[in-house]
Amino acid sequence: MTSKQRSYLKGLAMTMDPIFQIGKNSVTPELTSAIEDALVARELIKISVLKNCADDPKEIAQTIAERTRSQVVQVIGKKIVLYKPDPQNPGIELPK
Repeated sequence: MTSKQRSYLKGLAMTMDPIFQIGKNSVTPELTSAIEDALVARELIKISVLKNCADDPKEIAQTIAERTRSQVVQVIGKKIVLYKPDPQNPGIELPK
């Protein structure tokens, strides 16, 4: 992903609300499958890491990205933005 594409996705994510919260249980298989389903439906999602989670948000983002085969757009504080394009019917058109 180019920096221009990443910047475009960051702009789209600015107006989004987090749809998942990661708490003290950190990344569970159930959470991973739910995030994967959301990525299929939305392509771009925002996740919030709660204060009671002891793990580093950057490590959580990498773990989830590897398990869901998605890309980490950004991690700011305790917010994670992930992107996974839909191969058949892409809803988000990235700039070249």
